[in-house]
This record gives sequence, C-alpha cells and structure tokens, in this order.
Amino acid sequence: MADELSLTVGVVGAGAMGGAIARGLVESGTLGSERLLVADSDAARLASFAALGARTFADGTELLASDPDVVVLAVKPQVLGSVMEQLAPQVGGRLVISIAAGVSTSTIEAALPSARVVRVMPNLPVQVRSGATAVTAGARAGEQDVSVACEIFSALGAVAVMREDQLDVAGAVSGCAPAFFSLFVDALTRAGVMAGLPAACAREMVESTMRGCAEQLLTEGVHPREYMERVTSPGGTTAAALRELEGPLTEGTYAAIDAALARTRELAAG
Repeated sequence: MADELSLTVGVVGAGAMGGAIARGLVESGTLGSERLLVADSDAARLASFAALGARTFADGTELLASDPDVVVLAVKPQVLGSVMEQLAPQVGGRLVISIAAGVSTSTIEAALPSARVVRVMPNLPVQVRSGATAVTAGARAGEQDVSVACEIFSALGAVAVMREDQLDVAGAVSGCAPAFFSLFVDALTRAGVMAGLPAACAREMVESTMRGCAEQLLTEGVHPREYMERVTSPGGTTAAALRELEGPLTEGTYAAIDAALARTRELAAG
C-alpha cells in the first residue's frame, strides 16, 4: 500500500479519466476518502464517489470553496478554457494539475495567473492502476509540486518526468497505445476466424497470449526484440509471418504517431 497523502485533492471532472484518477487514489491507499473532493455536473457519477466517502460537488467553484490543496483539472481540452475561466477567481496559488492534451503550461498559467501548474498525460489503463503518466512542470511549479504530482499518479501506474516538448510525444505513444494494442488483438482474432477458427476460441487464445507476453516482458525485463527472437526459428512460420508484418506495422505505427501529434497541435491551436 502507498504512503497516504496528507493533502486534500480536488478532481474537477469525473469522466473516464478523472473518475479513474479519483477512485485509484482512494483504492490504492494513497488518499483517504475524506481528503478526496470530486466535482462533476453528472449526479449519477457523483453518487458513486459519495458512496466511496468522498465529498462531491456539482461544479468546480463549489469544490474550490472547500479549499483543496491540489486541484486536478480532468476535463477535455475543448472545455478547459471555459472551466478555467470559472475557476480563476478562486484558484489562487494552488497546485493545479491538468490532464488536457495539447494545452501548454503557459496557456494554463495565463488563465490561472497565480497557480503552480503541472501538466500530466495519463492513459486509460490508470483505470486498473497499470497506466503510464508523463509529467512536466510549468514555470511557477517547484520540485515539491512535481513530487506531489508524481506521488498522485504513481498510485495509478508508471510515471516519468520530462520536458514539455516531450510530453505530447509521450501522450501520443502511451495514450494511443491501448487502442493500438486492442486493434492488433482484434486483427489477430479476425485473421484466425478467416483461417477457420471459431471467433470465441480465436479471441481467447489471442488475449491469453497477449497477457502472457506482457507478464514475461515485465517480470523478466527482456528486450522486445530478444523476445521476438525466442519464438522465431530460422526459416520457420514466425519468420515468414514477420517478413510480411514488420514493415507495414512499423511504418504504420510511425504514421499513426505523426497523425496523433498533428491532431494534438490542432487541439492546442483551438
């Protein structure tokens, strides 16, 4: 169990990502439920957090009136501007952590002039506390602020501190990766079906194999290329299959990340 934070943390936005962050903090033991504040306009979402023991609010201004030490802005980039406009009069010099893709620390600092801003880019597996989160500090954030952000998101998986120019790349790679992995599982399943396997059987075999590969890579610390070589016999079926797959998959992945970064820049430009 993680050491419990002595801070109060307010999460503005209890959607998929915000809800996962809030719930993960409590369920991991990182934050006592009485120290968690959650704001969302959806009463049904709030009910589950009230049952968890958190204090809940219909909007962020009500949450800030309860004076949290840290505010996590877990809203989409498209609405972040309007949310910050509402919160600006009350934020003061608090630590504000934003998860909005493509919205720079300087933009957030301009909207919240006294706040100490940290940007993070988590991905969906934080919902099962096995995610990946990139962290970068704004101009007014100090080492302690970064440490607090890392402690919060370490409860939800791996954390890496980096420069802001690296953050969007990390967000594209780790943020898109769950969809990429899911697409590959689906493609392998469909390939099995086309070759004659029952769909349920193909999917179960692919998913079990993916789980086993992930566990071996993590527990043994082996490089992915070395792991590939373990199952690739000279002149064998895997070698023949990789010859067809590796080029298109690699080039397609490069193009996919470029597309994700281009979209990130579009979001940042408004």
